[in-house]
Amino acid sequence: MIAVVQRVSRAGVRTDEPPRAVSIDGGLLVLLGVERGDAESEADWMVAKIAALRIFRDDEARMNRSVVDVGGSVLVVSQFTLVGDCARGNRPSFARAADPVDAERLYEHVIAGLRGTHGLPIEHGVFGATMQVDLVNDGPVTITLQSGQR
Repeated sequence: MIAVVQRVSRAGVRTDEPPRAVSIDGGLLVLLGVERGDAESEADWMVAKIAALRIFRDDEARMNRSVVDVGGSVLVVSQFTLVGDCARGNRPSFARAADPVDAERLYEHVIAGLRGTHGLPIEHGVFGATMQVDLVNDGPVTITLQSGQR
């Protein structure tokens, strides 16, 4: 499982089909890719890591607080292209991407974990839809997490 986590002043996602538009103010934008072979253990690890990631400023302007500590929100957007492999040629291979049924189940598991276990306000995109994502990256701070590297 791969996540690109961005500290944001604001972020939003919009879909035309089905029509949906959601946004958050300060917090995290999480772009999430699910790989073939991922299971609940990888999703649980990702939930814990995202919630505890200390990338928000403390009183001394050091990155020492988590999204939970600062009372931030999280916007989770599925993005299977994160697992694209460009090692050979210029067209990405998505052979490592989980099949859509498993990927959606684990995407929903991450959302539920952030909301339920950590009590975070969560918004999310529409799995499998074409989405338009906008954000104001605060810092900029962008972190890449990969469950297989733990």
